[in-house]
Amino acid sequence: MAAYKGITGLGFLLRLVAAMVLVFSTYNPTEYSYYYWVSNNLSDPTPWMALAGILLLIGWTIYLRATARSLGAFGLFLAAAFFGAIIWLMIDLNLIEADSFRAITWIVLCILCGILAIGISWSHIRRRMTGQVDVDEVDGDV
Repeated sequence: MAAYKGITGLGFLLRLVAAMVLVFSTYNPTEYSYYYWVSNNLSDPTPWMALAGILLLIGWTIYLRATARSLGAFGLFLAAAFFGAIIWLMIDLNLIEADSFRAITWIVLCILCGILAIGISWSHIRRRMTGQVDVDEVDGDV
C-alpha cells in the first residue's frame, strides 16, 4: 500500500480557489457571471453559452457530490448553522448591515465556497486529524 501523503495547506487552498472560480463564475452580484451572461442573451443563445453551462454543471456535480458524501446531511446542516451564526454575529456587531443585499450575497457566496472546499477536502482532513480512512480511499489489494 502506498504511503498516504494527506492534504496540505496548498492542496486545500487549490480546492478553495477552484470552488471560488466555480461559484463566482456561476453567479455573483456583479454583471460578470454565467447567470447574467445567459439572462441578458436569452433570445440569442450561443454554443459558447452551452459549453460554459455544461462545464459549470460538471464542476457543480463534482463539488456537490463530494461535499454531500463527505459531510453528509448532518455535516451540511452543522456547516450551514455555523456560518449562519457567524453572519448573525457580524450583523449584531454592526460589521455588515442586514438590509445590504449585496454584502449578504457576497458573504453567502464566500461561505458556499468554504463549505464546498471543506466538503471536497473532508476525507483528507479527517484522515489527518483522526487517522481514520474512508472506505472509498482503500486500495483494492486487501
